[in-house]
Amino acid sequence: MTASTLEVALSYEHSKIRELAAPAHAPDAALPHRRHETDWFYAIAAQHLAAAEDVLLPQVRRLPDGRELVATYVDNARQLERSLRFLKAKQYGDSRVQHLQSDQVWEVIDRQLDEHERLEADCSRRLCETMDGEDVSALTSRLLGAEEVAPTRAHPFSPHTGMAGRMAHRMWRVADTAWDSAEGRVVPTHYHAHPKRDSALSHYLRGAKIPDAQERHPTIR
Repeated sequence: MTASTLEVALSYEHSKIRELAAPAHAPDAALPHRRHETDWFYAIAAQHLAAAEDVLLPQVRRLPDGRELVATYVDNARQLERSLRFLKAKQYGDSRVQHLQSDQVWEVIDRQLDEHERLEADCSRRLCETMDGEDVSALTSRLLGAEEVAPTRAHPFSPHTGMAGRMAHRMWRVADTAWDSAEGRVVPTHYHAHPKRDSALSHYLRGAKIPDAQERHPTIR
């Protein structure tokens, strides 16, 4: 069975997040000149989670067991966001987390990413079984658009769903942008020619070839 636009786009988003995580795993990733690698991963992962909560979860909630699916998704998202906070704190020298080993932090993050990918793959597959192609494409477009204006940091203790969640994400985006500037934190304003539109969605709809791994390294512009 041919994968839907949403499934292709999410698979591509997951691969991008993993690609960004790879260099941040290295032992010397904490060195000042390499700190941006962790910043890239953290920012894109946080944006993806917030956008999925705003765009995908309202649709998932309409499924027969949607409430349970949403609860499971949000629980994983909160845990992953807490781990991302630990990662950033360790990266920037927060004394409260320096007792943690980087490989321990990454072991937890990798496990939580595995669960996150499984949950999104299941939710997207089930959504696509209940929606027609045009609605799926529109949902995918809204998801990728939402990522561009989502918070660049994790906020595990804020509302995640519903109107309260959407409002919190909007407010945190403003605050995150200010703090990113104040800290001199490097976030990926450009991933490829465009961080999201040069994505699985655009390639899929155009029938164009999705770039291979060697063509997908992020650059700052």
